[in-house]
Amino acid sequence: MSGIDQLLKPKSIAVVGASDRANRAGYVVTRNLQSGGFQGPIMPVTPKYQAVAGILAYKTIEALPLVPDLAILCTRGEYNLSLIEQLGERGVKLVIVLAAGMRGQFNEQGESHFSRMQAIAARYTMRVLGPNSLGMILPWLNLNASFAPVSANKGNIAFISQSAAVCTTILDWAKNKRIGFSTFISLGEACDIDFPELLDYLCRDSKTDAILLYVDSIRDARRFISAARAAARNRRILVLKSGRTRGGSVALEQLSHTNMGLDAAYDAAIRRSGMLRVNNTHELFAAVETLSHSVPLRGERLAIITNGGGPAVMAVDTLMDSGGKLASLSEKTIEALNQVLPASWSRTNPIDIVGDADTQRYQAAIDILLASDDADALLIMHSPSVTAPGLATAKAIITALKENPRARRFNILTNWQGEGDDATVARLAFTHAGYPTYRTPESAVTAYMHLVEYRRNQKQLMETPTSTGQTDYDLPAVRAFIDQAEDIEHLTLTTHEVRPLLEAYGLHVMSTWLASDPVEAAQIAEQVGYPVAVKLRSPDIQHKSDVQGVMLNLRTAAEVANASQAILDRVSMTYPNARIQGLLIQSMAPRAGAQELRVTITNDPVFGTIILLGEGGSDWDVTKDAAVAIPPLNMALARYLVIGAIKSGKIKQRGFPVSIDVPSLCRFLVTLSQMIIDCPEIDELDIHPLLVAGDELTVLDASLQLRDYAGSQHQRLAIRPYPKELEQQVTLKNGDTLLLRPILPEDEPTHKAFVEQVSEEDLYRRFFSDVGELNHEALANLTQIDYDREMALVATYTSPSGQEEIWGVVRLLADPENTEAEFAVLVRSDLKGVGLGSILMTAIIDYAKQAGLSRITGMTMPANRGMIGLAQKCGFSIDVQMADGVVDMLLPLHKNQDA
Repeated sequence: MSGIDQLLKPKSIAVVGASDRANRAGYVVTRNLQSGGFQGPIMPVTPKYQAVAGILAYKTIEALPLVPDLAILCTRGEYNLSLIEQLGERGVKLVIVLAAGMRGQFNEQGESHFSRMQAIAARYTMRVLGPNSLGMILPWLNLNASFAPVSANKGNIAFISQSAAVCTTILDWAKNKRIGFSTFISLGEACDIDFPELLDYLCRDSKTDAILLYVDSIRDARRFISAARAAARNRRILVLKSGRTRGGSVALEQLSHTNMGLDAAYDAAIRRSGMLRVNNTHELFAAVETLSHSVPLRGERLAIITNGGGPAVMAVDTLMDSGGKLASLSEKTIEALNQVLPASWSRTNPIDIVGDADTQRYQAAIDILLASDDADALLIMHSPSVTAPGLATAKAIITALKENPRARRFNILTNWQGEGDDATVARLAFTHAGYPTYRTPESAVTAYMHLVEYRRNQKQLMETPTSTGQTDYDLPAVRAFIDQAEDIEHLTLTTHEVRPLLEAYGLHVMSTWLASDPVEAAQIAEQVGYPVAVKLRSPDIQHKSDVQGVMLNLRTAAEVANASQAILDRVSMTYPNARIQGLLIQSMAPRAGAQELRVTITNDPVFGTIILLGEGGSDWDVTKDAAVAIPPLNMALARYLVIGAIKSGKIKQRGFPVSIDVPSLCRFLVTLSQMIIDCPEIDELDIHPLLVAGDELTVLDASLQLRDYAGSQHQRLAIRPYPKELEQQVTLKNGDTLLLRPILPEDEPTHKAFVEQVSEEDLYRRFFSDVGELNHEALANLTQIDYDREMALVATYTSPSGQEEIWGVVRLLADPENTEAEFAVLVRSDLKGVGLGSILMTAIIDYAKQAGLSRITGMTMPANRGMIGLAQKCGFSIDVQMADGVVDMLLPLHKNQDA
């Protein structure tokens, strides 16, 4: 992976700027490398000392006896450009830069040292970690190539951070908790090596089970999301993102000189990628402890065993506030607990085993819960007690859990309260035994909810969406509308002007007329019919409410004329210089039982086009009041947006006679998502209000801002949408006509049916193993693909009854750098010999050329003569390796050659 593998497995290291003074970075790095036990050559470079930390030093880079795999620059920023040049000339391909402040240092031409360093490194194809990096620690290689005051133990957690200070904090905490790491990397300002490449590497690292990220900002949203979605299918990933508040975001922008974008968009990206976000370092520590000791959560039902009612109620309050589920006890479980607990026990969950409980009572209650199927996770709580001493009880419970085989199926969490030695040592005993433990009820439940939220995000990553069923958008009318607006340079439009665009997508817009003065407004109202609404139209007044610019339920011509004049008078007094572009007249929508929402399409500086959903209002603060989604959306993703907005209070179910119909609102959002894909010229669309009455959705007000857009239609989106341009009709030798198109997440049921019609022999040749029946997770991996990194084309046949069937599929999975891709093809076993395999192979080769790939590879078995012959026909070279029982296939392509 272009140097990443070598970065994480260096065999020789040069420390440039090494020092023999104990407080200097060059000394600390050299000493850390030496004390860590690194087995390769350590070569200090300094003209000042003959040796550093007892290691022979070299005066210049040129004097090094060999070209190091890795160089660590411990020098001040102003020296680094020259040193990077020297390292490049020497042939060094990997550099860690510790110096900070290179963005703020400039040459005489006004170029920053940061950008100059990037240019020099690129010229020598050199990879750079930093600047402002703390370095890295690879415990399994005994490598501490860092400026950190504390080293890391061996473990199965990888940590990647943009902040050096957070790195040292995490290291210090982990040392105390005896939590180890597989990889510990400080990105610093990430001028080159960044999150995506490291995620791609670590998700395949056998030493890594979970990945922690500390994020200030994201540079390339599409690459980040692609890498995160791929990694999250194989590893648990937690994200601590700073700048959650407006003030924090402003502070971060000032420190990094970067526009951070909307924090809620980061939230949406993290959830969409199947990762888990935590809000602070305390939560991160708790989540690390939970995840490092936990089995995958099988469900969300939490049971609580406690010897104190008050703390248990605090735990339940935190659980309910966080959207958790309290397990319900069955009659069988209650009866079993009756036999071992005093009559005064709570007889419900939380299970209060009473304050005088001893160790045996704890053990008996735990055994009964573990034997039941009432819960998925168990929180064991303990308040200081004379009858059940903290440490003795902890040891007895640890023994009981270790001896009970069913305990392995549960997520076990413990909360030993108190700050005395007994409670402290008891918590340490749980940590050493592998059970997460917490000081307070709230922190224990918060940590448990991290498991729940992670499970929900993973479910979202794998959920099979349903189709909206609507594809009859009037695209010619849409293009004509956009083109006409651009021709006359009319790029800012209001409701009556936007209406043709929205109606082309099947959206219902309240009829709107434009009047130039109060007299014309009254005349229009007479023609429309009463009651009507009159609204101000002015590009200079953002909120009509500032001047009472909306008058409702007007029932006579006189009322309309008077209301119109009053609006104009208020504008004249309050905003005398404001431009007035007339008055909008609308029929009054039936509002009984309806709810007003606000839906906005806008552009985020990090994640591109996003969709905001909330209740709106003149004081709408998108940082607090809006739920955010990153398009493209399907029905499943839209539902997550709507339900999330309701649960978070951004949309309130107000108990009207007709509440919000979630599927209808989801269809509306999916339609807007399609509009975003079709119309890259949309800069902003604000629908406010959207009147929702059951399944009836009406746009009352809308404003549209268009822009000139000459780039790639899809490049402005953080997630590449369905590539409709790849659809084509193909004809088989027998005359059947098929649609060849990219696979969709909604194809899971038809893909399952397709696989069931492939023989066991053909499946074995395709997958190199007996696959049996593919489960939902396997099918989701096959149908929910990232179009930016992989492609699967399905050949579909529509039967006379309208039922769509998949007859064949061809796949191409590229490496993260889009250089090489591996293909696989599968045709329904009863459809061989009609030319479908050749059609699929030709199509995927054409796609690979368009995508700029250099070569396609594949692997099959020597017995699969049909595949070997097809590959040869398509130009692949064949390498038969009988000893290994495989045939390698290779097709070189000309990079960037059009199909």
